Amino acid sequence: MKVEKIIVLSSIAAICLYAADSIDLGKVTVQSTAIKTEVTNVSGEDLKSADLAEALTKQVPSITIQRRSAIANDIILRGQRKDDINVIIDDGKIYGACPNRMDPPTSHVITSNIKDVEVIEGPYDVEDFGTLSGAVKVTTNKPTQNLHGNVNFNMGSWKYRKGSAFISGGNDKVRALIGASTEQSDQYEDGNGHTLAKQLKLATDGTPNAPKQYKPSEFDRYAYKKTSFMGKVYVNITDNQELQLGYTGNRSDNVLYPSTPMDAISDDSDLYNVKYILKDLGKYSDKLSFEYYYSTVDHPMTTQYRKMSAGPAGTVANVMSSTIYGGKIKNEFGYNGAKISYGLEASKRNWDGRYYKKYTTNPIALNKSLPDVDTKNVGLYAKATKSYGRFELNVGARYDHTKIDSSNSDPSKTYNDISGYLFGYYRLNDSLKYFVGIGKSIRVPDGKESHDRLKDISGATDGYLVGNPNLNETKNYEGDLGVEGEYENATFKAKVFYSKLNDFIVYNSTAKQYQNVDAKIYGAEFSGTYFVTDSFYVDGGVAYQRGKKDDPLAGQTDTNLPSIPPIKANIGFNYDYDDTTSLRAEVVASGRWSKYDADNGEQAIDSWSVVNLKASRDIYKGFNITLGVDNLFDKAYAISNTYKDLHLVDGSTGEVMLLNEPGRYLYVNLSYKF
Repeated sequence: MKVEKIIVLSSIAAICLYAADSIDLGKVTVQSTAIKTEVTNVSGEDLKSADLAEALTKQVPSITIQRRSAIANDIILRGQRKDDINVIIDDGKIYGACPNRMDPPTSHVITSNIKDVEVIEGPYDVEDFGTLSGAVKVTTNKPTQNLHGNVNFNMGSWKYRKGSAFISGGNDKVRALIGASTEQSDQYEDGNGHTLAKQLKLATDGTPNAPKQYKPSEFDRYAYKKTSFMGKVYVNITDNQELQLGYTGNRSDNVLYPSTPMDAISDDSDLYNVKYILKDLGKYSDKLSFEYYYSTVDHPMTTQYRKMSAGPAGTVANVMSSTIYGGKIKNEFGYNGAKISYGLEASKRNWDGRYYKKYTTNPIALNKSLPDVDTKNVGLYAKATKSYGRFELNVGARYDHTKIDSSNSDPSKTYNDISGYLFGYYRLNDSLKYFVGIGKSIRVPDGKESHDRLKDISGATDGYLVGNPNLNETKNYEGDLGVEGEYENATFKAKVFYSKLNDFIVYNSTAKQYQNVDAKIYGAEFSGTYFVTDSFYVDGGVAYQRGKKDDPLAGQTDTNLPSIPPIKANIGFNYDYDDTTSLRAEVVASGRWSKYDADNGEQAIDSWSVVNLKASRDIYKGFNITLGVDNLFDKAYAISNTYKDLHLVDGSTGEVMLLNEPGRYLYVNLSYKF
């Protein structure tokens, strides 16, 4: 392991002497600037599932996966997670219903529906409410005027099967797109050959948590089934007016979450988008758009597959729902050489849940898990970009008025905030560009952090309050500094950042409640590409973050911030044999997780490195076949830590169960495009 780590990190250090602004990975393109990274054709690279989190963690060094199951995983961006990261899908928002992050926002859009993903690092987004550490902005496939379509069939280890298709076409007045997909898989095996159920059994045998193991009848059940549908219609009403309608629906069934006491019986989501665009209205309006979105998620999770469901309480359930609707009015125009946009945004988010026992037979309603929490926001923003010779300045500002209330007796909480940024580029010459940025961003507490309750499984008590209705909003004051280079056969980007977090929201497991604390996160990122020949090139990236609380939480001594991954690196070797055939070998590695929040349930995790291989060939008139293997050497390793703000299963050592990543995974994908 030490030899592998030295090889990997040494190679990446060498690569960063050249490093990357635009990476062409055959089917995937990663274009990176100081503020954002854009990943296109993401479905081509991440062939083993439709999980966007896995695709992003491969392509963006500053993103790390948080694994909860075989699919529907979460992400960490620059050491922050959950609502610290703003996820936008086609200019709309969707929030998972599970307070235990079984269904994060990225799980409600599948990779085969995605056109591109824009990742903004830092507080440099004023268009959307709630961008604290960064934003992930997803754009799904758009209707085309010419007839166009794609059909994919994918098979892999552990009986993985996936089929997807979409077709698009129209004329100069109306364009439409329709797409659908379905996939399912058995439980994956880790590098030790253990399934999800076996990992849980080994962790809990002989402990009080043994009843949380899967029943013998469910021990070998499949890991999940998932279907998705997407439809869009674009109508050119006149030469300068367009109406855009969109719908995305996802249906997931029986998703296993072994390190959690419950599994998702279903996870159903719907996202509706409407946009009306007017162009060329006058000197001060090149483009005026009106946007509306509505999304809903239903997420019942139960113990029915676990041994504990045979007890007196029967099957226990937590039935959750999440909805949000909102809209934006946005105007864009050019003035005196500057690009200017401003707008009004408003939204209302609702989060609700209730516990039940004997859920599968004559259910008995218990207390609320979340008391119908509403988060209402109205925001005004403006931003502009202008060049002054070699210098380009980006500036943005935003005002937010937010109110949180619930159906219980907790008082309402109102927040009024101003945020904004300045970001500048200076081009030294045709090849080298420096950049510097400063900004402030905010995000308010979510419904779990402010109002969540845990329940005694017998239903005899109301449980204890985990949420804290008196939380302050988190304020991020951040600075970024870096350099970009673009040469004939190489490009690179290198940057450092420092983030001062006032009233950062963390979980105090001693007090069993969310609290505010002042903290800091700082780090460095490098990425790059070097073309050795016209057909052979190397790309890579490395990211490091460090997070600390200014003071320990009450009753604790640890000052390490939770969920700050260790150094992560990847390096890829790419060979384009000809116009039809491409080969890729990549190494992804992570250092040892040695800085962690032990007072709040995190633990040491060993360093790891894996090798992935892929070959792709265009075989005949639009047909393509891709073969690949991930984790070639079948390593057993874990990525996700065990912070106690998630309700996870304790193992036999007294520490929370670590969930291992998949072992060696073989796959084949056949696609046809027209």
